[in-house]
Amino acid sequence: MKISFKKRMLLGMLPDSVLQSHGPRQDNAHYLSFDDGPHPEHTPRLLDVLAAHGVHASFFVVGRLAEAHPHLLERIVAEGHVLGNHSYNHRGFAKLSLDEQVVEFQRADEMLSRFDGHQFHRVRPPQGHLTVPLLWHFLRVRRSIAYWSYDSLDYQPQPPEQLINNLRSHPPQSGDIVLMHDDNALAATALGALLPGWLEEGRQFRTLRFDSK
Repeated sequence: MKISFKKRMLLGMLPDSVLQSHGPRQDNAHYLSFDDGPHPEHTPRLLDVLAAHGVHASFFVVGRLAEAHPHLLERIVAEGHVLGNHSYNHRGFAKLSLDEQVVEFQRADEMLSRFDGHQFHRVRPPQGHLTVPLLWHFLRVRRSIAYWSYDSLDYQPQPPEQLINNLRSHPPQSGDIVLMHDDNALAATALGALLPGWLEEGRQFRTLRFDSK
């Protein structure tokens, strides 16, 4: 469930001003993050679960989906969660030029700013696609990429019980940025089952900071 040790070591060598792959470990803090939404069915259910347990998270949303479902963005912000930039169209970045990738983030920033008032947002490329030119671009413009240190694998087809058992057997550790998704039902189902126990264990759940400017 963790990203490879070698890749984590390489990512960890980059300053947070360029790429954050792990959060602060103080107070048994964990950082839930959700990609690929908002979804008209799954995002509301996930928000209900988070609200029921007083947990806040970071939502790396797709700009065109935010435009299609503005009420969900309004609810995410109103309930104390943080918006992140997951590009405008969620196209395969491996097939895009650097200029096309940058435009994807710019368009999404413009959309998200309508909801939270922030000009810039932490970015997470689709599929976590990272290249040296993209990293160099964000270094030059002083923007930060938010990666993750714990992959829940909730995007893989599986029974909910399997995901729950895997997360229970190998839970995230203090400081982990947890990758999940709100374009399917698995995250809400798993967290509904796991959060009560995790909170009883003293785990804290916090948001990532909203931008890098």
